[in-house]
Amino acid sequence: MPQSLSQILVHAVFSTKDRQPMVIPSMLPRLHAYLASVLDELGNVSVQVGGTADHVHAFFALSRTMTVADTIEKMKTSSSKWMKKETRCGFGWQSGYGAFSVAASQKRTVIKYVQNQESHHRVITFQDEFRTLLTRYEVQWDERYVWD
Repeated sequence: MPQSLSQILVHAVFSTKDRQPMVIPSMLPRLHAYLASVLDELGNVSVQVGGTADHVHAFFALSRTMTVADTIEKMKTSSSKWMKKETRCGFGWQSGYGAFSVAASQKRTVIKYVQNQESHHRVITFQDEFRTLLTRYEVQWDERYVWD
């Protein structure tokens, strides 16, 4: 086959340093747009980016030439520098992330989930949400190391 084709949908989640609410509400749309542009510049296809003051959800189609780890590292590094420049604060992301594969049939569901983060987090903490995602996607984890 002379052509390489792929469709790998990824739902990535990562939090601010120490899960502190570092992103003020007026910056959220700009940060999400910036993260989407980083994804696109890397050859991924951003589908939906959203989140709250202390974490981000990035839903994207992974480039066939990038790894998930490299994509998220570049998103976090670039956006951290951008946030420091834009807000002049000591912004940073926590090390680590969650990344989950999504079936094409679930695309609309995940888009809505990412879009509704603000209302979703009126009733559930980020930590409980992340534990739910880990359980739903059958990821084994050790609670001692998830939050450091």
